[in-house]
Amino acid sequence: MSAEAALIARAEAILPGAVIIRLERRIKTALAVAAFLIVFVACCYDLGLSWDVLGGGLVKMGTILGAMWPPTSGGELPRLLLALVQTLAIAVLGTLLAALVAIPLGLAAARNIVPNPAIHFAIRRFMDLFRGIPVLVWALILVAAVGLGPIPGILAIAFSDIPRLGKLFAEALENVDARQQDSLRATGSSTSGVFRFGVVPQLLPVWLSQCLYYLEQNFRAAAVVGVVGAGGIGFELEERIRIFAFDEVAFITLMYIIVVGIVDFGSERLRAHLT
Repeated sequence: MSAEAALIARAEAILPGAVIIRLERRIKTALAVAAFLIVFVACCYDLGLSWDVLGGGLVKMGTILGAMWPPTSGGELPRLLLALVQTLAIAVLGTLLAALVAIPLGLAAARNIVPNPAIHFAIRRFMDLFRGIPVLVWALILVAAVGLGPIPGILAIAFSDIPRLGKLFAEALENVDARQQDSLRATGSSTSGVFRFGVVPQLLPVWLSQCLYYLEQNFRAAAVVGVVGAGGIGFELEERIRIFAFDEVAFITLMYIIVVGIVDFGSERLRAHLT
């Protein structure tokens, strides 16, 4: 048999298998798409989602957007500015409190700091348990326990961030370069000296960058917790939505967007400088 005939015979032997593989892939793709459509339709039916509901909602949204123009402060600009400052203070204090509590948690949860597996497992599971509670749930609980005002907002942000930052701090500790520590030990440095000069310089930029990132997120969260009575601009926003003062809602929203942009820009520049 010539080389050409052998090549043709080989191609004919391989082709059916390739065709079958392509057919199987197409069938699996079609089944996956069909399953997704079935689940999507079932969810829409269960939630009562229909074109009539969507159409009615869009009409109402158009009416609300029309009522937002032109935006106005309602003569209460100083009060709104004070609420914005309070929102920023809630975010800063909540993040700071969370970071201070997360540092010892992160140290205890790092394998290279506390090698005891029982302690490590208990702290990790503790953080996993509380990491699943949203900040809004904390705010509702704390408003009921402490009362209205910025204090429950600060505590809600702190309680929500402590397990998250603790986990990030622990992972940063576990990823430090051990060569610097080995060099310091070789020169006779004490344990505290090794940690101070071999670990902290590596950790500090990472931890500060993580805290700044969470500060950005918490400034947005501070407005959300304010809606349930935890102070700040969210409280002012909810109050005006309740009385249908949508022109003032638009003004507050624009103010908030501007301040969020400033906070994000400043935090991004600081994090870029740290890293």
